[in-house]
Order: sequence, then structure tokens, then C-alpha cells
Amino acid sequence: MKNIVRGFSAALAAALLSPLIAAQAASPGAGRYPDKPVRVILSVPAGGTPDVVARMVTPGLSSLLGQQLVVDNRGGAGGMIGAEIVAKAAPDGYTLFVSSPGALTILPHLRKQVPYDTLRDFAPISLIAIGPFLLITHPSVPAKSVRELIALAKAEPGKLNYASAGNGTANHLAMELFKSMAGVNITHVPYKGAPQAVTDVLGGHMNMMFNSIAPVLQHIKAGRVRLLGVASARRSPQLPDTPTISEAGVPGFEAVNWFGLFAPAGTPKSIVARLNDALVKVVRAPELRAQFEAQGSDPVGSSPEEFAAFIRRDMAMYAQVVKVSGAKVD
Repeated sequence: MKNIVRGFSAALAAALLSPLIAAQAASPGAGRYPDKPVRVILSVPAGGTPDVVARMVTPGLSSLLGQQLVVDNRGGAGGMIGAEIVAKAAPDGYTLFVSSPGALTILPHLRKQVPYDTLRDFAPISLIAIGPFLLITHPSVPAKSVRELIALAKAEPGKLNYASAGNGTANHLAMELFKSMAGVNITHVPYKGAPQAVTDVLGGHMNMMFNSIAPVLQHIKAGRVRLLGVASARRSPQLPDTPTISEAGVPGFEAVNWFGLFAPAGTPKSIVARLNDALVKVVRAPELRAQFEAQGSDPVGSSPEEFAAFIRRDMAMYAQVVKVSGAKVD
């Protein structure tokens, strides 16, 4: 992760700064912001994929905005703790939120109550990136393909287990959807974050999990975990020899992870526009784009309106996934 952050050079940030200064001159309201450090809340522990993504984009944002962005990891409760902090924060642009689906578009369908309303309490700023999940197993699992894993799980219902980053996280729902579509019974073991879950899969304490590419790619190459399939509609350019799960035995299966930047609802439109302008420049810069693509993610950089529409679609999609899969909070 440190190498990723260092990779975002000061020269790149300097090159991006001039256009933003010009934009500020045309928007005096936004120009007064920020005049102090900005806190960026993450609802996951350090080392998880959202944490990596946040630390990729915050150096460039800091340079463009002229203030330090301080990453604050507030993991726990499937992401609800961090999300609630942001939902209740002052809408002044000094508390932001980098999130993936779990807290905002999944948990509201799994829990009777969450302490925020995704569509009412957050102001979408921009979609940062989208990437597929990988299905990985510990090498001790006697299955070398998706079809073999399905056959094994059907022969021994409930005996195999899978780790997730926590109840209601995207990789939890990815496996529940897989179970439903493949017709298998695999036991869920939720963790407090993806890094801890990956550690136990590496140690053989857990049989398998879905996870993003970046945190597990080195372990796949080293043979510490076995890669069975990519959960995208098309094969990953980073793993061209690995079949999609749809190809490998579960037709139509797809599970991706996204990352986006939010502010509390009510944040002035001029501040949202200022943040969006800066973030889009950072995400679309060639150097950072190359870093995202090397990890198997597609950098996006959207308008606030496009991201809001994306969130509404994602909520509707996960409502259907929860219904079809029968997923429950353990």
C-alpha cells in the first residue's frame, strides 16, 4: 500500500493543480473551502481494499485542495459505525466518506433498522472505481475448479466454510448469491474486516472467500491461495487465463465491488462540486489510472448526479440479491 501511495507523484499533483485554481476563480463560494484539514472516514479497518483506494486518491486530493486529508478508519458492525458518523456529521465538507456497497446499499436490506438512510443522509460526490471479486480457496481444499467446488459442497453440505469482511459486506452477499445460484450450502463466518478474513484463509482456518484482486493477487501468484474464478462478466485483463465464474459453472453469476466518495447530506452544492472536480481529475490522471488497472479495477470519476443514480440502482439490485439468495445477518 505504501508503494501505491508513493506512486502518486508530487509532479502529477502539481500538474493537476493549475486547472483547479482556475475553476476556483469562477466559483468564489467553493474557493473558500477548505481552510482546515478534512477528515475522510472509512468504515473498514486499515489494509482493506477501501482503505487502499482511499490512500491512493487522498494525496492528490490534498494537493489539489490545498489541505491535508486525514484518513480515519472506523470499522465495525458491517460498516454501520463509520457510516453513522458521516450521516450525523456537520454538512460543511470537513467530514467525507469513502465507502463500498456494504454499509450503504446492502445492510439496509439485511437489517430491520440502520441508523441512517442511504438516499436521504448522504450526498454522493463521485464513483471512484469498480472491480470484480475473485473466488479463492486455501490449497488444502480438494477442488481445483468452480465445478469441483460445487460438487464438493453438494457432497458435504455445510461442512465447508467461507470468510467475509463482515455481515452485510459485498463479499458476504457475493458468496450468498453464489450459494443460491449453485445450489450449495457453505457456512458463513463473518470477520471485522477483509484483512483478518484473508489472513485466516491464508492460514487454512477458513476454506474460501470472495475478495477484491489487489489484496490477494500476490498470494495467488505465490501459491498461498488457489484462484478458481473471476466474478465479472468478462475475464480480467490482469488474470486472462482465469475463467469467469459464469464460464466455470454458474452461468450469469457476477459480483463486483465499487468505491465512492460521499459527504453528509446538506453539504453545499459548491463544495460538492469542488470535491467532485478535484476527485475526477485525480482518478482520471494517467498515472493513477494505470495503478487502478494494474490492480484489476476500472477507475471511473463520475458526476454527483451519475453517482446518485448508480447508488439507487445498486440498492435495487441488492434488494433483489437478498431476496433471491435468502441472505441473513448472522
